[in-house]
Amino acid sequence: MKITTAEFIVSNSEVAKCPAEFLPEYAFIGRSNVGKSSLINMLTNHKNLAKTSGRPGKTQLINHFKINNNWFLVDLPGYGYAKVSKKTKSVFQQFITDYFETREQLVCAFVLIDIRHEAQNIDIEFMSYMGESEIPFCIIFTKADKISKTKIDSHIAAYKKQMFANNWEEMPQYFVTSSTESTGKEELLSYIDEVNQEVFKNNSQF
Repeated sequence: MKITTAEFIVSNSEVAKCPAEFLPEYAFIGRSNVGKSSLINMLTNHKNLAKTSGRPGKTQLINHFKINNNWFLVDLPGYGYAKVSKKTKSVFQQFITDYFETREQLVCAFVLIDIRHEAQNIDIEFMSYMGESEIPFCIIFTKADKISKTKIDSHIAAYKKQMFANNWEEMPQYFVTSSTESTGKEELLSYIDEVNQEVFKNNSQF
């Protein structure tokens, strides 16, 4: 798939105010400073479609971008903010939960994980929530240009081991990416394209 158009549609904190159009949605979420905005900009060929920032927790709303006029890329607030109040964090968590559990247009979520670090409990816990809630998701490992191939493999193996220890039968599909070097871009867009084709073919709502 080649992205030819990417248009910002709306930001809000209420699922009820998300676009009414019934188009497939792919939600991107991860811990603070995981490189989500850079990844979105790389995928869409836009330098500033998603706002990048050195300050963790910059994304604090549900952001919808219409891609190629036939699907939505959804940029969600992260989980595990370092510098927001508990009250603010609980509000974020509530509308993230509402989005995942009530948004009918969601066909797949992408959970972003910084490949430079070994398996983090907060990521494992969030993916366990997704699994228990039966929300389809893939993993995107980011910042692959920052470490060696050997370390990448060992960190992915550590995630597999920890997920199996948390009663997963298999690890979800995953992609290894680098926004700097466009690593994984074609694989990720091809996957979205394949899912879209299946969705439009088999689901009369879309």
